Amino acid sequence: MSDSPGTPADPERPEHSTGGGPADGTGDPSGKAPGGDSAGGGTPAGEDQAPGEGDGGTAAGAADGTWSQRPERAPGRGRRHWLRWTALGVSFLVLVAAGVGWWLYRKLDGNITTDTSAAAELKAYEKERPRPIARDAQNILLIGSDTRSGDNSAYGRDDGGSQRSDTTILLHLAADRHSATAVSIPRDLMSQIPSCHTADGKTTKAQFAQFNWAFELGGTACTIRTVEKMTGIRIDHHMVIDFSGFKDMVDAVDGVEVCLKEPVDDKDAHLKLPAGRQELDGEQALGYVRARKSIGDGSDTERMDRQQKFLGALVNKMQSNGVLLNPTRLYPVLDAATKSLTTDPGLDSLRDLYDLVRGMRNVPTEKVQFLTVPRTSYRADPNRDELVQPDAERLFTQLREDEPVAVVPADTGNSRDSQADHSSRNEQSTEKPATSDGSPTPAPTYSGSNAAEDPCGA
Repeated sequence: MSDSPGTPADPERPEHSTGGGPADGTGDPSGKAPGGDSAGGGTPAGEDQAPGEGDGGTAAGAADGTWSQRPERAPGRGRRHWLRWTALGVSFLVLVAAGVGWWLYRKLDGNITTDTSAAAELKAYEKERPRPIARDAQNILLIGSDTRSGDNSAYGRDDGGSQRSDTTILLHLAADRHSATAVSIPRDLMSQIPSCHTADGKTTKAQFAQFNWAFELGGTACTIRTVEKMTGIRIDHHMVIDFSGFKDMVDAVDGVEVCLKEPVDDKDAHLKLPAGRQELDGEQALGYVRARKSIGDGSDTERMDRQQKFLGALVNKMQSNGVLLNPTRLYPVLDAATKSLTTDPGLDSLRDLYDLVRGMRNVPTEKVQFLTVPRTSYRADPNRDELVQPDAERLFTQLREDEPVAVVPADTGNSRDSQADHSSRNEQSTEKPATSDGSPTPAPTYSGSNAAEDPCGA
């Protein structure tokens, strides 16, 4: 062997190539191990000699040859590595969120009970039902059930599952969704109830009786048919909610504000409240809208007026606090509502309910109006009501044809409706005859309230 340093390693030669090198293995820039073997073929550390022993050829070769000749990492490589892991993390979070969202959707969707029996009953009587007139307008019948079964047993005795409609409201949504009119139908209103089918398949006879008998005799379908015969208005959808559902909805919005002129202590309604402005939780709100003997004059008239104002305050609370636009606040409301909600097949999914709510969320609170059908004491029984004509038919025509309905506070003195004192039969009409120049007759007004009104009248 020669003592000459030999031929220097070619910089472009692959690391595994062989070539001559110093016999003593010192400082070979080619990176070879002693003995002329390639860098990968030298004696491994820990076999014949420990790392760093001998002439140092292995360590020097690794430091000065193989690793020093590797290309440096590109400046953006670490950043790309970090972005890749960030993208993976975000994708994982999106998948988790989507999974949770789907679970919540399925939960709410599954809460809703579909009233298929009412749909079948109405289909059987389709030929006698009124036809819709105003395209895109919606008429929804809201029924508050007074059943005492299940969670509602605390509010009275359960008579074998029997129930009557404690509150019935015809909600008309204008086709342009710029107004909503809620018309209360008194439960004691004498009405023509058609022949209906009971839950056990029996057929009832047509009769003239108080309105809430329809719900007890033939359920929702019988109530809808009674309303349609009375008003000539096609009912597009219906919702039935019980005491527990109403109570939970109030709790979901953190209470609703009311104003009492006098303190209330009503054991039957489970209600004890001081006078003045205050916020009611769900249990208190339920007693407040149900109380009859302990608040006001004890009439059902006064109770309906109180219910309307409370619903207006509830709508105002939901809109002013952004509940309808805030998913985290809207979810508890939807959960509470859907748990005790029974609807027709056209409203039995969360998507259907969301579309309905979305259509209402832009309605100004002053255009969410509440009133009661024009009525007075029934001539044969002062404890019952009857419609006042032609006032009632005029209101039904306006709703049927999607015409604007003007509602003013009862104390303004220009109302034609009997809601406040049952005396509209003797009142003079506020309508003025058409003028000689052919200008239209002013639309009639009805006493009521709207969701923008302050509960204390401030």
